[in-house]
Amino acid sequence: MLTKGSASVFIRELPEQDGWVLGTEHSLYAIGLGEDGLPVQRYWGPTLPEQDWPRMLGSTTPRWRTSSSRPSEADDEVLAAGGLRWGAVGLQLEFPDGRNELELRFTGSAVERAPDEATLTLTLEDRFSPVAVRLRSRVHSGHDVIERWLELEHGGTPDEHVLVRRLDSANWPLPEQDRYRVSSVHGHWGAENQLVRAELPFGELGFTSRTGTTGHHANPWLMIDDGSAREESGRVWAVTLAWSGSWRMIAQRRPEGGVSVTAGAGHESVTRRLRGGEVVGTPSSYGIVTEGGFGATSRKLHTFSTRRLRPTTGALQPVLYNSWEATEFSVTEGGQMALADRAAAIGAELFVVDDGWFGRRTHDKAGLGDWYPNPEKFPDGLHALVAHVRSRSMKFGLWVEPEMVNRDSDLYAAHPDWVLHFRNLTRRELRNQLVLNFARDDVREWAWGWLSSLVTEYDIDYLKWDMNRPFSQAGWPENTEDPGSLWSGHTEAVYSIMERLRELKPSLLIESCSGGGGRVDLGMMRRVDMFWTSDNTDALDRQSIQHGFSQVYPATTMSNWVTDSPNPLTGRDIPLSYRFHVAMAGTLGIGGNLLEWSDDDLRAAAELTAQYKTIRDAVQFGDLYRLGGESGVDLSAVQYVLEGRVVVLAYEPRRSLGSGRRLFRLAGLDPDAAYVDEQTGDRFSGRWLMVQGIDLWRGADTNPRSGTVRFSRADFCSSLITLDREDGAA
Repeated sequence: MLTKGSASVFIRELPEQDGWVLGTEHSLYAIGLGEDGLPVQRYWGPTLPEQDWPRMLGSTTPRWRTSSSRPSEADDEVLAAGGLRWGAVGLQLEFPDGRNELELRFTGSAVERAPDEATLTLTLEDRFSPVAVRLRSRVHSGHDVIERWLELEHGGTPDEHVLVRRLDSANWPLPEQDRYRVSSVHGHWGAENQLVRAELPFGELGFTSRTGTTGHHANPWLMIDDGSAREESGRVWAVTLAWSGSWRMIAQRRPEGGVSVTAGAGHESVTRRLRGGEVVGTPSSYGIVTEGGFGATSRKLHTFSTRRLRPTTGALQPVLYNSWEATEFSVTEGGQMALADRAAAIGAELFVVDDGWFGRRTHDKAGLGDWYPNPEKFPDGLHALVAHVRSRSMKFGLWVEPEMVNRDSDLYAAHPDWVLHFRNLTRRELRNQLVLNFARDDVREWAWGWLSSLVTEYDIDYLKWDMNRPFSQAGWPENTEDPGSLWSGHTEAVYSIMERLRELKPSLLIESCSGGGGRVDLGMMRRVDMFWTSDNTDALDRQSIQHGFSQVYPATTMSNWVTDSPNPLTGRDIPLSYRFHVAMAGTLGIGGNLLEWSDDDLRAAAELTAQYKTIRDAVQFGDLYRLGGESGVDLSAVQYVLEGRVVVLAYEPRRSLGSGRRLFRLAGLDPDAAYVDEQTGDRFSGRWLMVQGIDLWRGADTNPRSGTVRFSRADFCSSLITLDREDGAA
């Protein structure tokens, strides 16, 4: 057993029962051998007394069986194609003789233990080929998250091969219940992460991305409950996938009974070749079950990803200023210096030059691929600008888009074969761009060369790594043996370059951007510090986007900007305080044209930025509670608790005479402690704040630009409330 503080994890082998039990502080995951001798899930749920384990490992769920159904296959740890299985497929190979099924047999298990984790490996082998499948499951000390992945090994000679048609990371069977409700997000550019909860239908409900990236339209996670779970109550299961390329998740619900979620990289028609002597591993899939509703599920995932995945685990994110919306492509050395002066004056800690600083980049049809400072805009390179920014006590960052190229560029003229393409087919552009094939060694080394030189020469502190279009015509004519490997190879190369840059400069910050929130996932979480949540910076639209993002991803990784009003995309006019309060719910950034802001706005922005710095430790690393009604529609709030510090950001986009004074109930407090309102000095017990609530209207300031505003009786009311716990009883 592994112990860390009060939390413990373990893996127990029970050979007399052909079973294994994985335990976290609050949950168990049990595996046994089924009727065909292959691993099946016996239990996944809250912790049970050890006296119940024999019953748990020996239990099977009775289901209707007919001559054309094998409903128990939903319980299989791996959904191998073939045999008497007709449901969703998670593992399928094609052999040279045309066989596309495996006949697996269980051959052994092993447990590895480390100071803060334990890993179970179950090995299966094909009866008629030298192919082995290893099912890997890991528990992490201090966390209720279970990590699972799969390794596939070809033990033959190098001249032998199989074609991998499907290789999912894991199948996650769920216990029997009366109803099944699935939570997920959908969206598009400018409206990512729109949360939806609906009854899980019978059959197979699929979520996928065929774009080569995570995608705007869906995100690789699902939550399932019995329809009765609420924000802070009820049992919820969640499954996520840590992969930043194309992916697929299928939730299957069989009419005879049985529900499971299978998740993995790739999509239909994407294949790769596995040769003798090679081993291929899948990305990790993470699963968790909680008793505390959707809120507890989110908090546990946030804690896990910030402590176990994110590369800079304990560092506070700086307040950044990005020049894009101020200048777009009209970047000049003098103009950027003037913006840097304004940004520093309102409290920015990081100044970022966005698109338009390099090559012949005066518009979006030229220059991508030529990563050197534009000599007309920066005659002496970036040195003078970097020195100016640092003289204002700010760090320096740049926008880059390494994976794309314009036809009108020196790079494309020299290497037209470097882009994804098929011979003789028209190379179709999107956003005037073509996609570079990062699976190629020469492309990967070219990207590493200029990125590492750029970071070294200018001592870059931050990179905004963008990826603005999906794959199309994903061909690799020079690779006749395994062209499909470009899908996974591209993502793996991006990972590798980011990791090498971090080794080169450990303090480097990287933000993942993909036309907004198109590449947000736990795979990218391992390599970056934050995600650009959406190109839509309208504070009203951002509330639902940020609400959906927070279901899985922590506030410290959510990059939010305050931009101009009226908003450049929606034309909506929103008070400055509301825009700031919405952006304060994650990592604060400013992206407006500060040269055109009034003196009053600049003073208010400086006050609000300073206020954010006093709360960002709680926002970025505290426990998140989502309070109130529908974000962006009704009165709602987000609350953060870090030790004795409580921060509440409350919003009401619309007021009416039908809504009067009201109390807002807080959550996650110590009921026996006293809390003091920093703004008013009022003293409350934690129990009072959770049972009766706090009056959001008292002390209202009718000036919507004031940094100390509580609530004004108008549209777009917002409030920042901070409380501190006193030592001793209330």
